[in-house]
Amino acid sequence: MLEITVETENWERHVRVSADELGGLVRRIGGDGDRFLVIQRIPDLPDVFAQVWHRAGGAYTVEHRDGAADRHFQATADTAEAVIEVLTGWARRQSGWDEGLTWSRLDMGPVQEVPPLDLEDDERAELERRVREVLAGGYASRADLAELAEDYLVTADRRPVSHEQAIALADRLWLERVAEQATWQGETDPERLTRAFTALQETGITARENFSCCRNCGESEIGAEGAPDARGYVFFHSQSTDSAAAGHGLALYYGGFDGSSGTTAAIGAEVVTALEAVGLPTEWDGAPGRAITVTPLDWRRRLVG
Repeated sequence: MLEITVETENWERHVRVSADELGGLVRRIGGDGDRFLVIQRIPDLPDVFAQVWHRAGGAYTVEHRDGAADRHFQATADTAEAVIEVLTGWARRQSGWDEGLTWSRLDMGPVQEVPPLDLEDDERAELERRVREVLAGGYASRADLAELAEDYLVTADRRPVSHEQAIALADRLWLERVAEQATWQGETDPERLTRAFTALQETGITARENFSCCRNCGESEIGAEGAPDARGYVFFHSQSTDSAAAGHGLALYYGGFDGSSGTTAAIGAEVVTALEAVGLPTEWDGAPGRAITVTPLDWRRRLVG
């Protein structure tokens, strides 16, 4: 799989696609509401992306940015195959990936300087603490973090962090985390958890990570997430993610869609078995009303973006 995410005009998001899948997306675009793709690396990096725009019957416009506004380039291509070759090479970071097209630099205008944050030390510390907490959870995008940073200190009569300042803060902390995760070796506990959830999904149990804001909301919404023939569900919500990132283990909520305590207990047992199969320890007494806790847990979830 290519270490990229692909977003489409019609709001689809494809994570870690194959080269063939990327090619299929390029060949597909051109109709109303489905004319472009934006491609980002995993993990996402500020000011690094590629994109393609196409209207049926016309040429393809391809762009890439390499870390700054003055490193933004554009080219045109007559065929989808030429675009696919370039974008696949970009995704694989192949030497000479850009040689198949003729590129020109796009003038994006002057870069506006972002003024420093005007915050008291305690406010700054609290803001950065919260952004880092969400960042450690591993599910937020750079845009999510910027939105959090912009809104976190807002009061009825004060908005101390501008949109541009929020982006700068989020990107700085994001890059710190990217550098930190570059030192991690091997499979992490959150990746084991994803393997377990994928296996449960394949057996007819709707499994969702970082789903909804709390247990009540999650249990009211999970039924709409699964296939019509799903037998049951398991999920953890965003507060559970915060707890896991803080080192307190992870609470999982589960149940059967028929509403019976017997099915719920059976689903719980399947969840425990799937977790143990990937090497994650659990605490659960078998009671259908009791959450399953994954503990101890080393929560190091690699960023996507």
